[in-house]
Amino acid sequence: MAVYRLLPFVPLTAALFWAAVQDLRTRRIRNWLTLSLLLAGVAQSFLPGRTVSPGESALGVLIGFALPLLLFVIGALGGGDVKLLTAIGAWIGAAGILQVFAVEAILGMLMVLTQAAVTGRFRALLHNSAVVAINLWHLNDVGLEHVTATGRSCRSVDRPLPFAVPVFAATLIVVYVSVCGGRL
Repeated sequence: MAVYRLLPFVPLTAALFWAAVQDLRTRRIRNWLTLSLLLAGVAQSFLPGRTVSPGESALGVLIGFALPLLLFVIGALGGGDVKLLTAIGAWIGAAGILQVFAVEAILGMLMVLTQAAVTGRFRALLHNSAVVAINLWHLNDVGLEHVTATGRSCRSVDRPLPFAVPVFAATLIVVYVSVCGGRL
């Protein structure tokens, strides 16, 4: 597989790198960056060297928005994180965004576990995760407001995970494997 097949993904990669650096520094992803990435993703789907068709781009946008929405509602993710996945969906389509979400979840979990272990908060993380999981399991009984309040009160780390970092890494992995079959 030739490296030139990765060239259409250069703008996506550059923007995600920028988002990851911003998120690491400030724990915020700028709206103009996610909106630009979204519009460029949709626009490129109409060009000859596109990464996905316009229909796949639209479906990727919908799935990229829907996947992290529950996490946003309960306060586990910020709005910029939802918008970032939405924009990535425009570039890589429905199947790609599902793969990025799965890989990102694994990478994010490893980052959180490492951060908790290094800061001596591993037991608190396990306890708080169990409390949130039990509340989610009983969502119909306790209500969304209670689950959201519990999630916010069960912070195990001082600073939230910079979501764009595992998303950047996951997107690189998914794009590379899908385009190059894991080899150059």
